[in-house]
Amino acid sequence: MKTVRFNKQALAILAAFGGRPRVGEKLVAVRDVANRHRADELQEEHPRVIHAKSVGEVERVVSQETVERLKPARVDLKPPVQEKTSTEGEETGVGKAPVQASEGLEKLIGKIHYEDKDEETDLRRQKVKEMMIHAWQGYKNYSWGANELKPMAKTPNSQNIFGGSQMPATIVDAADTLFIMDLKDQYKEARDYIEKNFSMTKSTSTLSVFETTIRFLGGLVSLYALTQEKFYIDKAREVGEALLPAFNTPSGIPKSNLDVASKHASNYGWANGGQSILSEVGSLHLEFLYLSRIANAPIFEKKVKKIRDALEKAEKPNGLYSNYINPETGKFTGSHMSLGALGDSFYEYLIKSYVQSNYTDRQAKNMYWDVSDAIQKHMIKVSKQSKLTYTVELNGGQPQHKMGHLACFVPGMFALQAINEDTEEEKSRIMTLAEELAKTCHESYIRSETHIGPEMFYFNDMDEATSKHSENGYIQRPEVIEGWFYLWRLTGKTMYRDWVWDAVQAVEKYCRVDSGFTGLQNVYNPKAGRDDVMQSFFLAEFLKYAYLTFADDSLISLEKWVFNTEAHPVPILNH
Repeated sequence: MKTVRFNKQALAILAAFGGRPRVGEKLVAVRDVANRHRADELQEEHPRVIHAKSVGEVERVVSQETVERLKPARVDLKPPVQEKTSTEGEETGVGKAPVQASEGLEKLIGKIHYEDKDEETDLRRQKVKEMMIHAWQGYKNYSWGANELKPMAKTPNSQNIFGGSQMPATIVDAADTLFIMDLKDQYKEARDYIEKNFSMTKSTSTLSVFETTIRFLGGLVSLYALTQEKFYIDKAREVGEALLPAFNTPSGIPKSNLDVASKHASNYGWANGGQSILSEVGSLHLEFLYLSRIANAPIFEKKVKKIRDALEKAEKPNGLYSNYINPETGKFTGSHMSLGALGDSFYEYLIKSYVQSNYTDRQAKNMYWDVSDAIQKHMIKVSKQSKLTYTVELNGGQPQHKMGHLACFVPGMFALQAINEDTEEEKSRIMTLAEELAKTCHESYIRSETHIGPEMFYFNDMDEATSKHSENGYIQRPEVIEGWFYLWRLTGKTMYRDWVWDAVQAVEKYCRVDSGFTGLQNVYNPKAGRDDVMQSFFLAEFLKYAYLTFADDSLISLEKWVFNTEAHPVPILNH
């Protein structure tokens, strides 16, 4: 594609196609139109567009016929179920404060004016919103106050990561999604329950330190950031303090599990003989750092800084991190390395910590860029049949040619890296890598009967981006949608919106039941049945990322916010 030079007033006209300013720089108004149309063609046919100073001027320059011709083909949409006025609120995102949110909300986040006036995008956004209402209502009717719902049995799901502890995982996980969607009544239900009933003393079984951090602590600090209601700080601090005993190891590397009542911490026996797990110990930084700042409690930041220091110091063959680390010695054990399960969010949090710090955390930046180089050298492959780019796992230095659904967060990670590269050449190269990996994740979806991707997909003589013999279920994972969301925001290519919409339609068709949404036993055989679990992260992540894909970029702007690995947004410092 050709490169066009623009004056300062129109520096973002090609934003979506290779020239978007890095996050943190102010985007000019004309980008809002450029993102929706092919900017190079607009400039070629209408040279005066580069002198436009506003969206209105661009619209006047470009004929309606040209705009319509350059838009993607429309698809038939089934109108969503109509929502009650009292529940829906005005379609202003978080622009109008929900019940009992702070008066300073609009000043904090900004009033939202949706850029997309076309019926198609509006219907897509409203459909995702209706799906959220349906999921929430099912949980409220049959599992209120419990962790998760079994929507087919219409009972609470007791076989979840929080065991028998009746902690409201779905309520805390979903509350910020309700807030962002401006579902005032439902948000108030969640808010009031958290204020009156949430307590770590209700934990009656061993908890995952990682899951409690990303879902409960992440959800609570995000709710404070969005609403400025101080009781959320108190609840978040309660969670953080309850988890501190897990960090009492010689190296500072926390253990995986904690009995809150007895303060006894332990690791899984299956984790290489009782080791700590990279993705878990490396995915606490965003939440603990922000909690330290809002609670004025340095202890939390100190704990995660000690983890980071230990990981930086530990020996890493070929610059890669093993999935397991000994909490006593702080040394890596074993030689299994993965961008999917056991490794994934550690890498995600390195670059996101750099972003969260407002690009001042040099340790996070250096660690991320070093390991990114190692990943590109040792863990990225291309398939023989269709030349699909994919990630591999390493075991004993040998590649295992499989890619987990979890690893489909990597396109978003590389996209964040791309916009923070120093040279145009590197920005283009890394963004291309992100898009190629996103394409592979898309192939894993469209090659199944349901057009939903499997838990794991392989690259061998029998399979290419498929998994027809094992690990072919779907448990409502959001990582594929997450990657496409980032690529939509950072490239503006409508293809990613369309891919998200296709996935939303597939989930609506195959996963929706009377009282919520459920996973699938086999994505290649719709008749194989459903798993009868509505994961809390379906509401926290899948529906949030889908909704934001069809909303204006200013709604939880990537210039001001960073998402934790459970899709809970926390502010970039000094924003």
